[in-house]
Amino acid sequence: MTAHNPPRAADHPIAEVFLDRWSPRAFTGEPIPDELLATLFEAMRWAPSSNNSQPWRIIYGRRGAPAFDRLLGVISERNQRWAKDASVILALLSKRTLQGAPARNHSFDAGAAWAHLSLQATMAGWATHAIGGFNEAAARASLGVSDDYDIDVCVTIGRRADPAGLPDDLKPREMPSQRNKASSFISEGVFSREW
Repeated sequence: MTAHNPPRAADHPIAEVFLDRWSPRAFTGEPIPDELLATLFEAMRWAPSSNNSQPWRIIYGRRGAPAFDRLLGVISERNQRWAKDASVILALLSKRTLQGAPARNHSFDAGAAWAHLSLQATMAGWATHAIGGFNEAAARASLGVSDDYDIDVCVTIGRRADPAGLPDDLKPREMPSQRNKASSFISEGVFSREW
């Protein structure tokens, strides 16, 4: 069991990895082993998807490589301040069509793949942080992404570091967050008017 500060506790029994996973900003920048990166991508492979279409695609770059710099360059300046210290940055894409027709679930399926990657990283002692703050037009141009794909999110992967190296405004946020009670998003049978 991992000690959490502040403490995190589930209301019902779940695997510890769900409590251990959180999104830090402080990374060591150390190189990620090839085998581990392959394992993270393998975990994504086994995510569920509509008609087993696996609509997700990954464009990634390792720290110190031109691909890393391209990916970092499309992330908002606010997020670049800490993302620059990650071991890997990736863009998660999803294909909008399936067999020539619109694919309603493409981003949903890509989200499942992202969750698999994140949980696998946590189990290996590494961390991930999804980044919605990026310039989609710049990413599409810089990464050569065709119009039949959405760029859903960017993700950093790395080992957690001491938050002392973060900008002052981010240091207080460098801890696992709590979650709303399940009752706040569950309603049996009908839409809840309390949502």
